[in-house]
Amino acid sequence: MRLLAASPLVLTALIVAGQPVRARQPAVPADPPVLTGAEADDAAPSDAQPDEPIISDEEFDESIPPISDDPAGAMGSVSDWEAEADRRAATSGEQALPPVDDIGAPLPDDPEADQPLTPIEAFDVEPFDDSRYTEEEESRAAETRYNYSVEGLDTLNEAGSKAPVDADTIRAQFQSLSALEDGDGRAANGAMINARLEEDQKLLADILSSHGFFDSSVRGSLQLGETGSDDPVRVLLEVTPGPRYVLGAIRFDAAPVIPEDLIVSAFKPQTGDPIEAEDILAGEASIAVELPQNGYPFVEIGERDILLDAETRTGDYTLPVTPGPRSSFGDIVNRGEEAVFEPGHIERIARFRKGELYDSRKVDDLRRALVATGLFSVVSVDPEPSGVPAGDGTDYATLVVSQEAGPPRTLAAQAGYETGQGIKIDGSWTHRNMFPPEGALVVQGTAGTQEQGLGVAFRRSNAGRRDRTVELGVDARRSDFEAYEALTGRLYGRVSYDSTPIWQKRWTYNYGFELIGTNEQDYDFDAGERRRRTYYVLALPGQITFDTSNSLLDPTRGFRLSARISPESSLGSGAQAYARTLFEGTGYYPVSDDVVLAGRARVGMIGGAARAQIAPSRRFYGGGGGSVRGFGYQELGPKDPDNRPIGGRSLVEAAAEVRYRFGNYGIVGFIDGGQVYTSEMPRFTDWRFGVGIGGRFYTNFGPMRLDVATPINRQPGESRVSVYISIGQAF
Repeated sequence: MRLLAASPLVLTALIVAGQPVRARQPAVPADPPVLTGAEADDAAPSDAQPDEPIISDEEFDESIPPISDDPAGAMGSVSDWEAEADRRAATSGEQALPPVDDIGAPLPDDPEADQPLTPIEAFDVEPFDDSRYTEEEESRAAETRYNYSVEGLDTLNEAGSKAPVDADTIRAQFQSLSALEDGDGRAANGAMINARLEEDQKLLADILSSHGFFDSSVRGSLQLGETGSDDPVRVLLEVTPGPRYVLGAIRFDAAPVIPEDLIVSAFKPQTGDPIEAEDILAGEASIAVELPQNGYPFVEIGERDILLDAETRTGDYTLPVTPGPRSSFGDIVNRGEEAVFEPGHIERIARFRKGELYDSRKVDDLRRALVATGLFSVVSVDPEPSGVPAGDGTDYATLVVSQEAGPPRTLAAQAGYETGQGIKIDGSWTHRNMFPPEGALVVQGTAGTQEQGLGVAFRRSNAGRRDRTVELGVDARRSDFEAYEALTGRLYGRVSYDSTPIWQKRWTYNYGFELIGTNEQDYDFDAGERRRRTYYVLALPGQITFDTSNSLLDPTRGFRLSARISPESSLGSGAQAYARTLFEGTGYYPVSDDVVLAGRARVGMIGGAARAQIAPSRRFYGGGGGSVRGFGYQELGPKDPDNRPIGGRSLVEAAAEVRYRFGNYGIVGFIDGGQVYTSEMPRFTDWRFGVGIGGRFYTNFGPMRLDVATPINRQPGESRVSVYISIGQAF
C-alpha cells in the first residue's frame, strides 16, 4: 500500500522549497447557490406589495409641538403640550385621545410632570474612576498561574522506529520555542492558557514531524484547581509518536554534471537514514554551495518531493536540480553611475584570471577584498551568463561589479599609558583615494607627556599586486625618556605584504630604507657627563614572519615566528657599520574554551660597532608594556652613574600568561623576565622578573588591556607598581 502524507515542519523543517511531502486534499463541499439579480426577483412572493408610508411627512411634522426659537429657554411642561394638542384637535375637528399608559389605563395626574426639566448645567457630575476595578482585574490576572508537562517523549524509540532519536533534543527544541515556556507560568486568564496550549500542540507535532515522526499526534488537556484555591492550572501535552520514517530511494532529477557524482557526493543523507529536516536542508544547501564552487554558478534547486510509504515506513526523496551551464571566469565589468575602481584594478585584486574554472569562493574573496579597501558604502560581485563559449566545454561567466562610493576620509586615534612612558595619544587623518586607485595621503601625529611627533606619508595599497603596500613618508619627533632625549627627523620608504583582520596570512614580509638625522643626549663615560651628539644613520630594515595563530589582536591557538634584520651605517663619532637583529617567537595553547596559555621569547643582537658609537635611540632597551612588565619603559639593563639606563647591544626576554575569559571580560595572570647586556651576544644571566595581573574588556575590534605588575627583588629607584593600558594583548 502506498500512503501519501504531509506535515509542515518547523525550525529546520522541510518547508524552504515548498511542502515536504505530497498530500491529498479533501474535497470541499460546494457552497449553496446564491440568487442575485433577476433570479432573486423571480423567487420573491408574487403577492408582495411595495412599501407605503403609514402617514405622510406633513402629517408627522404637524403632530410634533413647535420647537422654541430660543435654545436656552426652559422646556415646556406636559400640561402645556396637552393644551396645545387639544387646541390643534379642536382646530382640525378631530377628537383628542386621553393619555394612557403602556397597558391602556389612563395616566394619573402628576404635578411634578408639569414642572420644567432641570438644566444640565445644574447637575454636579463626578467623573467615573475605573482604576480600582482595573487594579482588581490585574491582581486577579497576576494570580492566574499554571505549570505544564510533556509526556510520551520517552516512548519515541519504542514504536518500532528504525533509527533512535534523543528525546532530550526534541524536548530542548520544544522549550526554546514554546509559548507555555515563554509565559513563565503566568497568564491573564484561562483563555490565554488555552491559546498557548493549542499553539504548543501544533509546535510539538511539527517538531516531531521534522524528526521523521509523521504519524505522531499530540493531545492537550487542562486540569483546573478547586475554586478559590491557590493551586495552579495544570497543562498536559500527551505525545503519541508513532513510527519513525527513514529515507528510501534518493533521486536527483538533473542534467549530467562534471564530475558525474558532484551532486550525489554533496548530498550527505543516505538511504536508511532517518528523515531529519535539519539533515535534508543541510544536504540541499551543500548542493547549492558545491556546484558554484565547481563551475556551476547558475544552479537552481527545485521543490523537493518525499513520498511516504506507511507499510515500509520509508520516504522516497526526489529533488529537481538545474545545474545551468558549466562556466569559466569571464570579463569583469562595472555597473553604477560612478566607478571607484576600473576593471583593470579589480582584476589586479582578484585571485583568479579569465578562463579559469568558475569558483564561487574566489568571487567571495574578491568581494571581501573590495570591502576591505574601505572605499565603498555598497559593493557586490555577481555572475551573469554571457553565452560565449570558452573553448573547453564551458561558457564565460561575466562578473558584474556594482559599486557605490563611501566616504574616503578617516579620522583615527589611539591612547595608552605606561609607567616610564606616560600618556601617549596617536592620531591620524587619511584620505584613502586621493591618488586613484588606492593612493592615500596620511597625516599622523603623536602627543604625549614624553613623546611628540608629526609625519606625512603617501601610501598605495594593492600596488601592482594583491595585498602589497608601498609607502613613502617623512616625520619629525621629539623624545624625552630616562634613557635619552632626542630630536629626530626621518625620511623612509617601505614595501610590505602584511596581514589584515580580514586576511591573516601565514607568510608576511616588509623591507625598505630609512634616512635618519638625530640629535641625542647620552652619557659620556670618558668625560663623566651627559653630552649631545648628532648622528646620521642609513638603515635598510627588513622583516619576515610566519604566523599560524588564529587572530591578530586576540590569538588563542597557534604560534608566530619572526626575524628582523637591519644593516645600518652611522656617521657621528666616526663612520660605523653594524647590523641590528631581533628574533621573536610566540605561542598560544587553549586549555579549555575559557582558558588559554600564552608564551613569548625574544633575543636581540647588535654586531659590528661599540655601544658608544651607536645612537642611543638605536640600542636595545628592556622594560615596559611590550617588553618586561613590572618595570618602567626602557628601565632594564646597564645604567649610568645617575642610575639612568644607557641601553645595550643585546637582550633576552621571556613571558608567560594564563588568560581566562568570561563573556566580554577576562583576567590574565603573568610573569615576565629579561635583561639587557652591553655585550654583542646575550649572556642569559642576571635575569630580572616581574609578576602581575591584568584585566581585559573584549570588543569587536580587539581587547582593551589593563595590566598591573611589580618587580621581583625590587632594586633602589624601581617603582613598586607599574601600570600599562593599551589595545590588544601584550603579545
